[in-house]
Amino acid sequence: MGERSLRGSRLGSVSYETERNTAPIERQYAEYRCPSGHLFTVPFADDAELPDTWECKFDGAAAKLVGGIEPAPKKVKPPRTHWDMLLERRSVEDLEEVLAERLEVLRGRRTRAS
Repeated sequence: MGERSLRGSRLGSVSYETERNTAPIERQYAEYRCPSGHLFTVPFADDAELPDTWECKFDGAAAKLVGGIEPAPKKVKPPRTHWDMLLERRSVEDLEEVLAERLEVLRGRRTRAS
C-alpha cells in the first residue's frame, strides 16, 4: 500500500503547498539606463535599498539608476614609477653620491681606453 501512495511523486523536487491565502509582497520598480541607451526596469521589495548601478540585461554594461545620485568615483592610485621606488630605498643625497662614483668609474675607463 505504501508503495502505491508514492507512485508518480518526485520527492523533494516539487512543493505541494499552494499560494492560496497568501498576499504577494509589495514591490517597487527601479529604472536603469546603460551607456548604450538601453532602458529597463528591475523589481525590488518595497523596503529594499535601490543600488546605484545594475548590470544591463542586454549588453552587460553597468547601467545607472534613472533619477538616482551619481556614484562616487573610485579612488585610483597613481602608478609607481622607478623613481618613486628608488626614493623609497635611498635619499637624494645617497643617489647623488652613487652618481658621482659611477661617473668617476666611467671617466676612468675613457682615459684608459684612449
